[in-house]
Amino acid sequence: MIHLLSTFLVPILGAGAIFLLPGRRRRLTVLLATTITHLCLTARLWLGAPEAGSSALLGVDAAGLLFLSVISLLYCLVAVHLVAYTRRDARGAPKVFLACHLLSLSAMTVATLSTHWGLFWVAMEATTLATAPLLFYHHGPRALEATWKYLLICSVGIALALLGTLFLGMAAAGLAESQRTLGFVAMVDNAGGLSTPWLKMATVFLIVGYGTKMGLAPMHTWKPDAYGEAPPPVAALLSGGLTNCAFLGILRVSQLCTAAGQGPFVRSMLVALGLLSIGIAAASIVGQGNYRRMLAYSSVEHMGILTLGIGIGGLAAFGALLHAVNNAFNKGILFLAAGNVLQARGTSDSKSVTGLLATQPVTGVFLILGFLAASGIPPFGTFISEFTILRGMIASGGAVVPILYLGFLALVFIGMGSSVLEMVQGAPKGTSSELRAGRDSLAAVLPMAVFTVVVLLLGLWIPGPLQAVLEHAAGLTGGAR
Repeated sequence: MIHLLSTFLVPILGAGAIFLLPGRRRRLTVLLATTITHLCLTARLWLGAPEAGSSALLGVDAAGLLFLSVISLLYCLVAVHLVAYTRRDARGAPKVFLACHLLSLSAMTVATLSTHWGLFWVAMEATTLATAPLLFYHHGPRALEATWKYLLICSVGIALALLGTLFLGMAAAGLAESQRTLGFVAMVDNAGGLSTPWLKMATVFLIVGYGTKMGLAPMHTWKPDAYGEAPPPVAALLSGGLTNCAFLGILRVSQLCTAAGQGPFVRSMLVALGLLSIGIAAASIVGQGNYRRMLAYSSVEHMGILTLGIGIGGLAAFGALLHAVNNAFNKGILFLAAGNVLQARGTSDSKSVTGLLATQPVTGVFLILGFLAASGIPPFGTFISEFTILRGMIASGGAVVPILYLGFLALVFIGMGSSVLEMVQGAPKGTSSELRAGRDSLAAVLPMAVFTVVVLLLGLWIPGPLQAVLEHAAGLTGGAR
């Protein structure tokens, strides 16, 4: 238990140190040291950790460990990128910005380690409060608007999730007094005795609430503004970290409903929301002239893919969990590349950015690789996970869902491809001095290289421990490889 406590306390201590220490270099040193320490503590959990008990508030299960590991590595590599990003930005490295970076890491850690519906809700609310100042980094009017929109919409979602949590308590009111708890394990063990009407009502509110934080359509409207105005490294954290925490909540709901014999009810909702999200994202990406908003809609698309996979169940559930890992690191490639482009060219307009292969060749190459991975092109891991979800759809029967799935993915490929290829090819626009200023440092490109290697390796080989965790997590919702 001490190890679990230290995993989320270390980032809080690091945030306090950043507030006390003067100077950009010292603050960034603390940021790097804290995220590396957190990554080491997370890696230690793979060697053995206390499992979630029926009465404990904190514990480790397969799904929680999977998402915690993804979030920890993502935060660590983004911290490395921030060394270069804050050096080149006029605002530098404000203490509030760096401290909130670590506070959001702590909140997401609690969310992945929580074994109680109430604590999970508190952690998700904390992620909203901790990440909001990160969006307001540039202090412009559009950044302020995006931050308020993020706070308002996500707060409404969290309020709905709170109602869902209360309804879960009502669903358990008929159980024996010793069994009336909001603990994950206890509720699953006693799922057969839950009140079906209250459970269904809780499911609707929880899916809509956490689906809002996840960015599922039609609750996705905060995403294009938030990702389009936040610093791209922050957008990488939101897209690969925050959304996975919300997805974990939906995964828990699906697990509980399956144990209670309400699997068809929750899966029909998830399939509908998944297809709607992919379809709206595809329509929005085609012709999108802002490359950061394009990546935001790409995140909506992939959240839809995750939800669709869990809704289909079976083999598709395994593919969805694998896709959650692939997508988090793939978004790291794309958003960090977008950050390098934004700082070099000073615009988010896709048509104003050309010739990246000539001026920022390394960033240009990673932007292409990130696009190919996001489109599910082999041999990247996203191809394996998306194809696994497709196999699960075909195995479940029916042709409508697979056809819509493939059609929407084709539209996304066309829309993203036209923008990305236009950006990397052709003659560069801008003065020679501006183009020379766009050259990227090692800290700016190294994290993208690591993310690319991970996504590529997952397309060629899934390590045994990771496969075991994925199968165990998928099995909680009735899925299997």
